[in-house]
Amino acid sequence: MAAETEHDMERLRALVARARVVLWDFDGPICGLFAQHSSQRIAEGFVEWLDTLGLSHLLTEAERENEDPQAVLRAVDSRHYGSDLVVEMEKRLTQEELKAAPGAMPTPWADPLIRTWTAVGSRLAVTTNNSPEVVREYLESRGLLSCFTPHIYGRTRDLGLLKPDPHCLNRALNALGAAPPDALMIGDTPSDFAAALEAEVPFLGYARNERKEKDLRQAGAKDVVRSLEPLLRVLRG
Repeated sequence: MAAETEHDMERLRALVARARVVLWDFDGPICGLFAQHSSQRIAEGFVEWLDTLGLSHLLTEAERENEDPQAVLRAVDSRHYGSDLVVEMEKRLTQEELKAAPGAMPTPWADPLIRTWTAVGSRLAVTTNNSPEVVREYLESRGLLSCFTPHIYGRTRDLGLLKPDPHCLNRALNALGAAPPDALMIGDTPSDFAAALEAEVPFLGYARNERKEKDLRQAGAKDVVRSLEPLLRVLRG
């Protein structure tokens, strides 16, 4: 779909035409949350903090090198499920996400696409592994909160329910009274695709670069766009 052939555009039109409900991942399709606040540094901070507590054994060498703070958090949770340590780590991650929100970079074309989709009568929800608090703060700063509220479904303290588990998608569908075939999920990671597949929701991948597109296609995603602009064009057409 990156090449925007007529066949690709027809597939895009078909996805849009049947979508009465649109489920958005947050970091990626809506904005680059960590554009000015390094997620890698947050992950490194978690590792250093665990070391100071004498808990370095909780992470493998590969996990210590992971640049995704959510991956580090989930690794600890897998060994100390729901513990006070995990609760504190999750709180720290939420605080870091909130620090990142003011410097988040809007994804090109996302703001007008969200407004247009709302204007034509579709209902929108956010289904994300980020804190719902940071989602609300960012959307409010962009004047987009009313396009989604109250349908913002993010990370809870039960980290086992994060995507690729379809929990947040199912919550959104149930709250909106929508059947899976009448929805569309827009996500940028294989875990987004896996959650949509499990929930039986049609999926559109957003890939801001070749690596992202390769990851999505290797996971099995058939429809992937490198820009949201063609989607906006379809809606306006």
